[in-house]
Amino acid sequence: MKTRKLGSTGPAVAPIGLGCMGMSVAYGVPDDNESFRTLDLAIELGVSLLDTADAYGRGANEELLGRWLREHPGHRDRVVLSTKFGLRHNAATGRVDEIDTSATYVRSACHASLGRLGVDHIDLFSAHRRDPTVPIEETVGAMAELVQEGTVRHLGLSEVSPDTLRRAHAVHPISAVQLEYSLFTRDVVEGNMLSTCRELGIAVVAYSPLGRAMLTGSVLSHADLAEHDNRRRWPRFSEENLQHNLTLVDAIRRVAGDIGCTPTQAALAWLLAQGDDIVPIPGTKRRRYLAENTSAAEIVLSAEQRDLLRHAVPEGAVAGERYPAQALARLGH
Repeated sequence: MKTRKLGSTGPAVAPIGLGCMGMSVAYGVPDDNESFRTLDLAIELGVSLLDTADAYGRGANEELLGRWLREHPGHRDRVVLSTKFGLRHNAATGRVDEIDTSATYVRSACHASLGRLGVDHIDLFSAHRRDPTVPIEETVGAMAELVQEGTVRHLGLSEVSPDTLRRAHAVHPISAVQLEYSLFTRDVVEGNMLSTCRELGIAVVAYSPLGRAMLTGSVLSHADLAEHDNRRRWPRFSEENLQHNLTLVDAIRRVAGDIGCTPTQAALAWLLAQGDDIVPIPGTKRRRYLAENTSAAEIVLSAEQRDLLRHAVPEGAVAGERYPAQALARLGH
């Protein structure tokens, strides 16, 4: 696959990466064997950006990637390992719902991630969320020290405001910012955020590019979600909102049929067409979905097809917020 750069200072990666969170948490029961085979296939298909975080399963997802890398030590130089810090486990609630981006925690979180991953450096180290009471200059300054000592190669942020991104970039070059971006969630990126990224030479790593599988059409009712699936408590997947949103998925499906691809491929191809500085990271733990996802990089949409896909989901048409209220409050600082 042709590569894309993670910003003006970052590494080159395949145009579609792999979000690894669902291999350990959030979407039903984990299957480590299938996850390992999916990671093996990712290498065969040329996927290079692997995204995880210390919050995914309280470190379990990083440990999974670490075990896989130990089985295949030759793969380390073929992947760009991206992990994130900042969300901490709250012993009182039992959830990962505290935010810590202090300088002290930056260093301790990095070295804990290195241990779980079993590597000597992290290729892209990002603040998962930001504590607005901690100056971003303090956080990025501590991250920059990790670059200087060689344990981190490139820096990133996630779900921050354009102003925060500018202030961070003034301390140390930011290679990428992770943002939710899909046909269902466009307002987060398009506008001031995207223009700021492009002005500064920063890539957008688009997470949930398939609307947490909504755009695949694989979820047809609330009952399709497993008992421990996080989407059961997310507004867009409530029974009422889901049925409305599936009418939008049907509109995408019709356009995809005319293009000659699946809705999944159409949604990813649309994202890729928004610019060479956009790198989607659809998550999956299954080989069949990975193959479908990566093949979207071969689809070249015409301007008319791009417009038809955008118009299939009119502005403001999606029912429900993208996160529950508590999680929404952590975004955009």
